[in-house]
Amino acid sequence: MEFRTKVPISRSDFQIDHHSRLMIFGSCFSENIGNLLLANKFDVDLNPFGTLYNPLSISIAFDRLLRGKAFNESDLTMRDGIYHSFLHHGAFSSADPHVCLRRINDRFETASAKIAQTDVFFVTFGTASVFRSKKTDDVVGNCHKFPSDFFSRSMLSVEEIVVEWSRLIGEIMLIQPDSKFVFTVSPIRHWKDGAPQNHVSKSILHLSIEELIKIHPDSVGYFPAYELMMDDLRDYRFYASDMMHPSETAIEYIWERFRETFFSSETEKILSEWHPLMLALKHRPFDDDSAVYQSFLKNTLSKILQFQNKYPFISLSEEIKQLQKF
Repeated sequence: MEFRTKVPISRSDFQIDHHSRLMIFGSCFSENIGNLLLANKFDVDLNPFGTLYNPLSISIAFDRLLRGKAFNESDLTMRDGIYHSFLHHGAFSSADPHVCLRRINDRFETASAKIAQTDVFFVTFGTASVFRSKKTDDVVGNCHKFPSDFFSRSMLSVEEIVVEWSRLIGEIMLIQPDSKFVFTVSPIRHWKDGAPQNHVSKSILHLSIEELIKIHPDSVGYFPAYELMMDDLRDYRFYASDMMHPSETAIEYIWERFRETFFSSETEKILSEWHPLMLALKHRPFDDDSAVYQSFLKNTLSKILQFQNKYPFISLSEEIKQLQKF
């Protein structure tokens, strides 16, 4: 008897490899998969606005990149001496408005230049609940711990999400007809909403994605990260200590299923060769200057250079530079 419910996932009708240009938007769950793709040397632009949770905040960020509309000081707000953008994660914030804008626009320019050439967009919706500034009525991506009375709150409808995202998908199709969108729903629960509201919110997200697949069947797909966590890994052993976020074991399992879905045998072969090199690069000795470690570094550099020569389409310039420095 098998004490689990394995979620079946069909192989994707398109494949991802190291030639694919990827862009990832969404909640912190997208960060988990995005960071694993980056660690395995895929061409990924991961969350150019930082972590975003609701479909409307993500669509506003996406639309702004598409139009190339950079940010200026009027887009910033200040609280307790720190400047923020309500469309960005707090990692972009600063006590100096010029530093804040530089962080935002440096990242923005890179992503805006890539968006029209992207092959696959991965978009993770976390919640259908949105906050709006009472002052401007604009949807915010991050509240930056402003007082709750600064915002009004509402739940997006399926129709609102579908209309907005169908428009964006249509615009991308005009520019890059072969682009694909893969949507996921984050398995991380928004428990502050309360259990019933969290389930309502997740249901709205699922229904919206289902409608988008019906409207754009050749361009839009769904990866069942939510179902893998809730149904396949249905045990608190697979949660972090907060009992909300997936554990490292759960993330690794979902990553394995992701690989089964999207990677070819050739891509898996490259990853099997890269894995021991990646582990070697993470190795930290007790003594940086020891002869043993210096020999280890030279051996690793030699292997990295061989890998680079074999797969010149994978950029390892930073890794080579670091090894040569040490």
